[in-house]
Amino acid sequence: MKTVLIVDDEPAIVQLVRITLETARVRVLEASDAATAIDRALSHCPDLILLDVDLPDLSGLDVCRRLKGEETMAQTKIVMLTAAAQQDDVARGFAAGADQYLTKPFSPLRLLTLVEQLAPATEPWQPA
Repeated sequence: MKTVLIVDDEPAIVQLVRITLETARVRVLEASDAATAIDRALSHCPDLILLDVDLPDLSGLDVCRRLKGEETMAQTKIVMLTAAAQQDDVARGFAAGADQYLTKPFSPLRLLTLVEQLAPATEPWQPA
């Protein structure tokens, strides 16, 4: 089973990601602020983190840098999932250590494809 941590303070985004990804093969964890995100990431070592830039207590970029600096998080992929869509925003995301950058609004199908690319052991999504 793969574990995905969604870090976003917008409940609608968290719900959309959960509905899109959660199956018997994918467990979705949630965090709505940076402190909780760091704690959950370090305690659960998710396979993938979907991380918003604009969090209430600390920038998602700072969270990304912090997690990428942890030895236990070396294999964890981080996707910045954010409305910050300017070229400079994307460059800052990659400079912070993000593996991919996906802007809001996003296509659920694009999210599924990205998860499959970054966590290939997860079985591909199949329509019900």
